[in-house]
Amino acid sequence: MSAEPRINDRIRVPEVRLVGPSGEQVGIVPLAKALELAQEYDLDLVEVAANARPPVCKLMDYGKFKYESAMKAREARKNQAHTVIKEMKLRPKIDPHDYDTKKGHVVRFLKQGDKVKITIMFRGREQSRPELGFRLLQRLASDVEDLGFIESSPKQDGRNMIMVLGPHKKKTEAMAEAREAQAARKADAKANPGRSQNSAEGEEPAEAPAEAPAEANAEA
Repeated sequence: MSAEPRINDRIRVPEVRLVGPSGEQVGIVPLAKALELAQEYDLDLVEVAANARPPVCKLMDYGKFKYESAMKAREARKNQAHTVIKEMKLRPKIDPHDYDTKKGHVVRFLKQGDKVKITIMFRGREQSRPELGFRLLQRLASDVEDLGFIESSPKQDGRNMIMVLGPHKKKTEAMAEAREAQAARKADAKANPGRSQNSAEGEEPAEAPAEAPAEANAEA
């Protein structure tokens, strides 16, 4: 069955409770009178509450109403926040540089309002030292506690240990802040059109000589 409301001649009842174009209550009138008023206002008679007794109908521009409704639905879908679970894998004996890199990714995910599944992968004899993975997960959770919290505590899953971090910030808030930051950057660029060009000109003298990449490749 169609979800479209009945309009004009498709309405088949003897009388309706009529609502005017500005929302005013006209009252219960014969269907013929309601259709006559619709023609006078050059509007449509739209059944908005079919189950009421008598049905409620409103005088409106139905084409415009459908367009505005579609635009509102589109905007709602655009701003809808979808929960995303990112995954980050670590080894229990990860070196400091790799740890900082992985932590940076976790920080970025949490700032975006996403959850993060942290997986510690044990290999060989490491499987007999689950406390190493547990301590690493606790350390990571502590390092990002201002951005996220432990949603699912560390637990062993075969050769892996898993923990889930949830963001303090909701996805919708993160999206709104990202849009505001983008708008601010555009406004700044518009207000200071020469800033980026001057910055680029200032960076040119600092460029490496043309032969530098060749030397680097040779060393590699």
